[in-house]
Amino acid sequence: MKTLLALRLRPVACAALGVFSCAAAPSRAQSANHSSPEPPAFREVVDETGRTVRIPQPVHRIVSIAPSLTETIYALGLQDRLVGDTDYCDYPPDAKNKTKVGGGVNPSLELIASLHPDLVLATKSFNRPETAHALDELGIASYATDPHTVADIMSSLRKLAEILGVPDAGAPVVEEMQHRLTDLQQRIGSWPPKRVLFVVWTQPLISTGQHTFLADAIRRAGAVSIVDSSQDWPQVNLEEIAKLQPDFLVFAESHPGEASREVEKLATLPGWKILHAIRDRRYAVISDAVNRPAPRIVSAIEDLAHQLHPEAFEQKPGDAKEKTDKEKPSARPHAFFPSFLNLPSPSLEHLSSTGGCACGR
Repeated sequence: MKTLLALRLRPVACAALGVFSCAAAPSRAQSANHSSPEPPAFREVVDETGRTVRIPQPVHRIVSIAPSLTETIYALGLQDRLVGDTDYCDYPPDAKNKTKVGGGVNPSLELIASLHPDLVLATKSFNRPETAHALDELGIASYATDPHTVADIMSSLRKLAEILGVPDAGAPVVEEMQHRLTDLQQRIGSWPPKRVLFVVWTQPLISTGQHTFLADAIRRAGAVSIVDSSQDWPQVNLEEIAKLQPDFLVFAESHPGEASREVEKLATLPGWKILHAIRDRRYAVISDAVNRPAPRIVSAIEDLAHQLHPEAFEQKPGDAKEKTDKEKPSARPHAFFPSFLNLPSPSLEHLSSTGGCACGR
């Protein structure tokens, strides 16, 4: 009887053991998952235009549709992740070798999608909001920056480094920029600022307003724009400029070495010859890096400061020196290449591509 009972109970015990094992397995799996959770597939952030963006994690493939952001990606050492950029992304030179997706205003969405980016980087001033909406419909995340000061440029760089998973790469870049700006301020801070007209375009005459990163860059170079406008890129009257008589005209040069013959052209245009700065050849010409909210803008600021305040760099930083109202301008003549001379009213894309517009590209 004992043997018979044991034989009958054995299947029941085995079944019970099986049920217990199956029930215990999920419990162990759940315990394991609880102790080491998988990283989230997306990260939700708010970009600088106020849009909420879900960014895939990690970010391995990036498309930039603004030259300034292409430069920033290289500055962060993430160029291997950059799979595409615009026709106007030309710095550093290696950026020219990336797959081109067209212009910044109307990039090819088809080309962008074919690159399978995790993230598309844009700027509010250079790229249209319609592009971001179209990318959303394609299920492609896009993040936009919107700096209005040089400090904002550094802040944007830090944010991008953090969003792209390399916060430690952003810190030294920002620290170097700040160090150079501080040193510059020590040299020129006690000198009276020059009154300048920054020429974005000549016909019509377009300059920069007071609330742009370009205006801030001009201030950091020891100057102040004579155009007092709340618009970012106001069209101004040459007669009014003649009344204000700026100390210097400032241009961003997009084609170095091709400038000298164009200076005389500007002097022959109606109205321009009555400007004292034209008559006395008081020009400051800097790289179009000043048009891009990226680390290179510091070099453009330093260059402008050297041209406007050459005396400040003949003394040690912090040395006191008396200034007079009859301070001589820089001895060397300055020239620029106005690729925009005698052209009709430009489009945003054209202004940006020629270096004629500091539009946050």
